[in-house]
Amino acid sequence: MMSRPGRPRHRDALRPGSTAVEQILDAAGELFVTQGFTVTSTRAIADAVGIRQASLYHHFPNKEAILEALLDATVVPSLEFARRVTRSVNDPRVALWAVTAGDAANLLSGPWNLGRLYLLPEVDGIEGFHVRRRELHAVYRELAVHVVGGDEFRCGLPVRLTETVIAQRVDQPDLAGDDVAGAIADAALRVLGVDVDEALRAAGRALVEQHVPSPT
Repeated sequence: MMSRPGRPRHRDALRPGSTAVEQILDAAGELFVTQGFTVTSTRAIADAVGIRQASLYHHFPNKEAILEALLDATVVPSLEFARRVTRSVNDPRVALWAVTAGDAANLLSGPWNLGRLYLLPEVDGIEGFHVRRRELHAVYRELAVHVVGGDEFRCGLPVRLTETVIAQRVDQPDLAGDDVAGAIADAALRVLGVDVDEALRAAGRALVEQHVPSPT
């Protein structure tokens, strides 16, 4: 959805971000994660940003559209990265390491643990998000099948290992960093029976550094 120019602010912005959309998403992410989706109003989001409620509607038609944008932020960057990796890398072990590390890093990025939003009942009706998430899961499974040489139960484990960072962030809110993402990627390959050596790890890390923007 294309956003339109907003109306003037009624006070200075209170959130990080270079655009009103980024600031709205930051405020909504915090409120949805810490207070809940149902009890958070668009007025509360606008107040947290420092804009009028009417200005918020110039960028998002409703609260559900904000939720979908936040959900997409947890999946779309990882999916786009996974597509690039699978097109350019021949070794499925390296590709899976990179996809896992990049996805884990994305889930660990940002101040709010947006993966917790997956459990909201309102998410059931956001079909576009589910389509994109299923496609990302399918990339994981296809790579895992190539690694082990067949479609086995354990081929579904790497993506689940990646998503454990969501629960881990609940217990450890400050959890972050490339080391954590790399450890998840190592575990994803080891569960498939791969002995992860430094050469494999370095090749995967190079892909992540090449294609995934560094946090600012």
